[in-house]
Amino acid sequence: MKKFIKTNKAPEAVGPYSQAIEAGDFIFVAGQLPIDPQTGELNTGDIKSQTRQVIKNLQGILEEASLTLDDAVNVQVFMTDLSNFGAMNEVYNEFFGESLPARAAVQVAALPKGADVEMALIAYRK
Repeated sequence: MKKFIKTNKAPEAVGPYSQAIEAGDFIFVAGQLPIDPQTGELNTGDIKSQTRQVIKNLQGILEEASLTLDDAVNVQVFMTDLSNFGAMNEVYNEFFGESLPARAAVQVAALPKGADVEMALIAYRK
């Protein structure tokens, strides 16, 4: 059985999809853009600022499911410019630290709304 997860601690979906789905012990969180959930505005700051907003959005969704970033087992990072990888990684490490989920990071041609970074994750309920 799957359960839809929705919260105002993260931005509304920008298309026909759910913020997250819980299926068994796994929570699949949709890609999050650097959108401030309070204003609905895209964070157009540098890559560090955008990455911070993206991860806060992921956190908000996980909180709604009574989980934390420590429960993440996989993260997918999409960036429009991999030359920003180091700066993104600095902020990523601030949040994920020693939990070290498996991860992929790829460069893409473009992201919705002109964002520079997007992340999706899978969490596991222990």
